[in-house]
Amino acid sequence: MSKVKFELNRAGVRELLQSAEMKSVIDDYANQVQKRAGDEYEAVVKTGATRVSGTVRAATPHAYYSNLKHNTLLKALGG
Repeated sequence: MSKVKFELNRAGVRELLQSAEMKSVIDDYANQVQKRAGDEYEAVVKTGATRVSGTVRAATPHAYYSNLKHNTLLKALGG
């Protein structure tokens, strides 16, 4: 067996996680989930201190309570 050493380039990983390309990928995925969930939901993508994150959330009170009862967002996430 060979002994392989691997050292993670933390600055490179941070740059990758905050890149415009990563934001594009997260934005596409969040929009797909939002479309499957319906018009009463909204997709939000933002760049934080360490990475890009995406959120799909209820935009109306009706959607909020519908999600509580029917798990709409969970089902939309599953595809």
